[in-house]
Amino acid sequence: MSFDPFNIGHVPVGGPVPFFILGPCALESEAFAWEMARSLKDIAERTGIHFLFKASFDKANRTSIGSFRGPGPVEGCRILGEIAKALDVPVTTDIHTAAQAELAAEHVDLLQIPAFLCRQTDLLEAAAKTGRAVNVKKGQFLAPWDTVNIADKLRAFGCARFLLTERGTTFGYNNLVTDMRSLYWMRKEGLPVVFDATHSVQRPGGLGGSTGGDGELAPVLARAAVATGVDGLFMEVHSDPANALSDGPNQIPLEFIEDLLVKLIAIHHASH
Repeated sequence: MSFDPFNIGHVPVGGPVPFFILGPCALESEAFAWEMARSLKDIAERTGIHFLFKASFDKANRTSIGSFRGPGPVEGCRILGEIAKALDVPVTTDIHTAAQAELAAEHVDLLQIPAFLCRQTDLLEAAAKTGRAVNVKKGQFLAPWDTVNIADKLRAFGCARFLLTERGTTFGYNNLVTDMRSLYWMRKEGLPVVFDATHSVQRPGGLGGSTGGDGELAPVLARAAVATGVDGLFMEVHSDPANALSDGPNQIPLEFIEDLLVKLIAIHHASH
């Protein structure tokens, strides 16, 4: 089985090379979002990649009640929409409710469904009915073949432009493991598959009041995923991960991302 190639903005899905979803975990501030978006666009132009800019307006499932969440949907979507128009870069963000789907669809090109909500039928329906492309993070509790049911729901709701993103599977307490076989099995079902390299190295709740992780492994897994075969790569990038307001231990430092992208494209060409 295979899917018909499509575009998200001007980013091709199912093209000859993988596309990339890049950006910080959270919209820490408007100035920070613009800084990161401009920097990543410059890197994309130098490396010749297609990318969407990603940032979250609300980190709704933080470990601790005192953790930073973000500017909220109205302000966050405004910022992302202005970045998309000014820089001519497609943008994406995660949504958590049906109402947020309708709001975000006015500003972003790709609606992301968080892993914990991947089977919420009403949320999938709301996202699908906006007419925007939809990216569903595979739940940490799902087998790869279970994503076929998610795809069937989206198709039933009229959504033909969707992605399924592998982001690791629960492996005991406070740990995730990535089974590269899942990328093969999901693509074999004719699904457009993205690999999330940074969330796959999380240690959920591993720091007690926050999530830890093995960030140095994110580039390792990204290289393996490209060699295995994926349609896209998702990587969170931050100019100063040590001081990030969310998920710092797993984000790739901005200074390293260009070299990694060059290597990933080279691996793709060597293995396909």
